[in-house]
Amino acid sequence: MHVHLRYGRRGLEAELPDKNVAKILGLKPLPKLAEPQVAVLEGLRAPIGTPPLRELARGRRDAVVVISDLTRPVPNAVILPPILAELEASGLTRDNVTILVGTGLHRPNTDDELREMVGDEVFGRGWRIVSHMARDTEAQVYCGTTDRGTPVYIDRVYAEADVRILTGLIEPHLMAGYSGGRKAICPSICGLETIRVWHGPVYLDPDEARAGNLVDNPVHEEALAIAKLAGGADLIVNVTMDDRREVTGVFVGDMIEAHLAGVRHLEPAAKDTVPRPMDIVVTTNAGYPLDLTFYQGIKGMIAALPIVKPGGTIIIAHECAEGIGSPEFRRLILETEDLEAYIQKTYQPDFFCIDQWQLHEMLKVRRQAEVLNFSEGISREDQGRMFVTPIDSIEAGVAQALEKHGPGASIAVIPEGPYVLAALE
Repeated sequence: MHVHLRYGRRGLEAELPDKNVAKILGLKPLPKLAEPQVAVLEGLRAPIGTPPLRELARGRRDAVVVISDLTRPVPNAVILPPILAELEASGLTRDNVTILVGTGLHRPNTDDELREMVGDEVFGRGWRIVSHMARDTEAQVYCGTTDRGTPVYIDRVYAEADVRILTGLIEPHLMAGYSGGRKAICPSICGLETIRVWHGPVYLDPDEARAGNLVDNPVHEEALAIAKLAGGADLIVNVTMDDRREVTGVFVGDMIEAHLAGVRHLEPAAKDTVPRPMDIVVTTNAGYPLDLTFYQGIKGMIAALPIVKPGGTIIIAHECAEGIGSPEFRRLILETEDLEAYIQKTYQPDFFCIDQWQLHEMLKVRRQAEVLNFSEGISREDQGRMFVTPIDSIEAGVAQALEKHGPGASIAVIPEGPYVLAALE
């Protein structure tokens, strides 16, 4: 059986044994919007639960528009022009509007990346674009502490803006249930002291902290509490997309109501099932830009967990064109020898390393399955020190897994990786 996997910019072809493949899981088709930019404009003029943007912004001092960084395939070139046009129509000038890139703890984006992210209609046209700097304490404003005890530090540009707009993509999220909505604040524009607590083991451990779940999910609930303490947003613009990166829905309005409307729209299309746990799951990290680093690639492994047998095998293809990840994460994963022992340390109040939360997710994977890893951007030597087994091809990985599980072993394939909510029937 021939399958096409999302991998880097080009994709990856693989041949799998027909008799073993139980199912290829994927996104169910949603009709794409013929004119998504028009849909954004219509949403701005008739939003869910808020006044129209032009009315919100009229007479206000300035505005900030938060966008995702390069690691998320948000169609900013579609979303931003109508937002900026409505802000100008309200009376705000380009000098009084800031586009804030929600980097979280990721690196700032280069000018070339920013141009790719926002499009020529916005880049270099007089709009101010700045990146959030989570480690710069002077660039944050303290907004209080949540009931669960998280100190809330928010980007000063956002905290001090008169009109605050969030944008984003709604997709399954390995910890928070779904991206979008409140996540454009937490962690995107939070300070390090907020992120370290929110990404802590107490929030990550519960079974409810998983993709596709917003009920009693502590990661989601705390992100919402942090966003509210930060003042929330005047308006959000979220979209859903299909497996071709075409826009299938636009949801504009109140930070909670519009986000939930998008989740309800997406969930039936994102969820796909298999009748029983699989011996082997072949997955990806959804290709560029999400699979730029191994750090992000752990999301693709997590996506396979709901359908892989205990003791099963996950085979993941993610290019990792930028390598392992941040300097902190690279050092952390290469120097850690025992995942269980390391994660136990993270419960100590005075123990903290940037990006340690992704080791927590890696431990969830390894408790249930072995991982065979295909990444052309990372040396085999380094892969061998990262709790995965390097393979030369998907076919080689499948052959290796069949030797372990037997010639009749079942295989499921998730070509879109974490964009699909894999589940048991």
